[in-house]
Amino acid sequence: MKYEVKKTLRWGFIGCGEATEKKSGPAFAQIPGSSVAAVMSRSREKAESYARRHGISRWYTDAQQLIDDTEVNAVYIATPPSSHATYAIMAMKAGKPVYVEKPLASSYLDCQRINRVSEQTRVPCFVAYYRRYLPYFHRVRDLIQQGAIGKVISVQLRFSAPPRDLDYNSTNLPWRVQRDIAGGGYFYDLAPHQIDLLQEIFGPIVRAKGFSANLGGLYETEDSVSACFQFASGLPGSGSWCFVSHESARTDRILVMGELGQLSFSVYTYEPITLHTSAGREEIAVENPPYVQMPLIESVVQHLQGIGNCTADSISSTSVNWVMDRILGKI
Repeated sequence: MKYEVKKTLRWGFIGCGEATEKKSGPAFAQIPGSSVAAVMSRSREKAESYARRHGISRWYTDAQQLIDDTEVNAVYIATPPSSHATYAIMAMKAGKPVYVEKPLASSYLDCQRINRVSEQTRVPCFVAYYRRYLPYFHRVRDLIQQGAIGKVISVQLRFSAPPRDLDYNSTNLPWRVQRDIAGGGYFYDLAPHQIDLLQEIFGPIVRAKGFSANLGGLYETEDSVSACFQFASGLPGSGSWCFVSHESARTDRILVMGELGQLSFSVYTYEPITLHTSAGREEIAVENPPYVQMPLIESVVQHLQGIGNCTADSISSTSVNWVMDRILGKI
């Protein structure tokens, strides 16, 4: 079935976890021409509770039933990555466009499967790389493109954080550190936004290599990763991630060095953008909307209504998984 433009989007949520509560869920109901018609969770209690709290008329415990609901004409997938490909393909084959939480899938190969079905059915699939649309990162991109630090000569990414309390519970570990569910460890959960942003600003990464290790021994997946990569322009970059650091080493920073200065910014904490040039040091604070996914979801809705063009589609998002899988040696 081919997707037909709809002036009114009635979303069905597959999954109703933390992301839908704080980052995305409320936005779907606040955008003109968009509403939430149904929600699904494998847990009856979760699905019913979410529906009641958010004024949603129907809830399910089976994804196929939600997809088959004639009142649902678009699907938001907010489950762990291992099920993204299955649910996305089910929805697209039913002629219903999809908005998927990041990363697009738990592997580059699954991303390719999604893209093939999207092409065959001509039903669009979008990915929640919402930082592309936030004012904070627009300012970062504008400063770089306007030549605030001159020609860019190097990009360095650093991220470190101490273990979370749940990481010490070996009998009930978070799904984010279970490879068969998440695709990897915390690297596969947090690096996607960082890598997507770098490619949004500097173009595609065409070469990537990494080294990973498990140094904390809290779970089986990697907890420390170092990588080097190169953009199509020839610009080199590097990254390091550590998820078992001491609290004093907590870092969330991307440093962009240019011939006339340097610029640094965070990805998750939105600390003021810092600009160093011969004129001195400047801090630039930029506010984001209360629901951080709102600008992207609005773009998705307008695209599906035929009045806009959203670029955060599955094709542009697949390269993120390619880079991560290259760094982890999965491909």
